[in-house]
Amino acid sequence: MPLLRNIGLTLEMIKWEHSIFALPSALTGAMLAANGWPTLTKLILIVICMVTARTAAMAFNRWADADIDAANPRTATRHIPAGLLSTRFVLFFWIAAAALFILTASRLNRLTLLCSPLALGIILLYSYTKRFTRYSHLFLGLALGIAPTAAWIAVRGSLDPRILVLSLAVLFWTGGFDVLYACQDFEFDRGAGLNSIPQAFGIAGAFWIARGMHVLMLLSLIWLGSLFGFGAIAWAGIAIVAALLCYEHLIISPTDLRRMNAAFFTLNGIISMIFFIFVAASLLVRHSSGTLQ
Repeated sequence: MPLLRNIGLTLEMIKWEHSIFALPSALTGAMLAANGWPTLTKLILIVICMVTARTAAMAFNRWADADIDAANPRTATRHIPAGLLSTRFVLFFWIAAAALFILTASRLNRLTLLCSPLALGIILLYSYTKRFTRYSHLFLGLALGIAPTAAWIAVRGSLDPRILVLSLAVLFWTGGFDVLYACQDFEFDRGAGLNSIPQAFGIAGAFWIARGMHVLMLLSLIWLGSLFGFGAIAWAGIAIVAALLCYEHLIISPTDLRRMNAAFFTLNGIISMIFFIFVAASLLVRHSSGTLQ
């Protein structure tokens, strides 16, 4: 059926499996809020919210950037420029995903429902930021960074300022790897009049800025650990994250971007999962021993 084919192509286009970048941080926020596993119902609803929000954001991004993608040799084979999907279908798809996100948020608690339009506004705004600011990478970081705070609100129905530190860590982590990824489009962005940190400061400068962001990410995780009284397992996870970030910066350089996909997709997916697994294990050990935060 054409509809099923188009849905399949859209999911392929937005790489929905890359929800792995944001989902573990959201689950970490949920577990910190619950001091262990939240209820199964809340867990399922949080996962649905995360996947539908990211789906809406990515579909909107491909729709908004269709003309830019068509002009960029690196992205010209994406589904809309290649003629595999129409902008009209992708428009309806992201609207449907956004509606499902709000509907699911309404099933969690009143505050998640009230915050859902704001969350959508943040994640959709990112698609236009490269048109007016060189710091679009930080807007992407914010779009992913709100995930753990949103998950905390989903579990508790209120906001604790401590969870904002995890959001800050995700912001700097995402911003840093997006700066590196944008180095691939340095020449195109300059010619097309698009803004980015590599375009503004050069590729070598962008690498130093990305390193600085990742240092700030690690400092934020240390701050988070002190606020929540992390155990040895969680601290070991942070140490592994630091080692993986160092490795990420070793396998690419301003003069050699050939391993960018490995650094961007593979390593950052592993980093996200490692942090969640170790923090979750630490919380579950603490919970089983009866030690309260």
